[in-house]
Amino acid sequence: QVQLVESGGGLVQAGGSLRLSCAASINIFSVNRMGWYRQAPGKQRELVARITSGGLRIYADSGKGRFTISRDNAKNTVYLQMNSLKPEDTAVYYCNADTLMGEFWGQGTQVTVSS
Repeated sequence: QVQLVESGGGLVQAGGSLRLSCAASINIFSVNRMGWYRQAPGKQRELVARITSGGLRIYADSGKGRFTISRDNAKNTVYLQMNSLKPEDTAVYYCNADTLMGEFWGQGTQVTVSS
């Protein structure tokens, strides 16, 4: 079983920044892909950003140029730096790990952007 614990969410004004962290209970060095997803009320969960074990990054169009995903293998932690936040970024953000043991999710952290 893999545990993922997100932190760093909160309330921020439009134009502000937040950095989300996802601490994993396993060594993430060999995890195929780790990513951030979000789910707004009444909407489906959607990909925000993903990073592979080789460092390849993929971003949803909504976050390109504003969000940056990174990983610190020594700390078994993945980060999502979010800048220039918009009210439409308001959602619960979930960490995801795609491992050889299966796919795992964190409990989510709320991000609320006020206008």
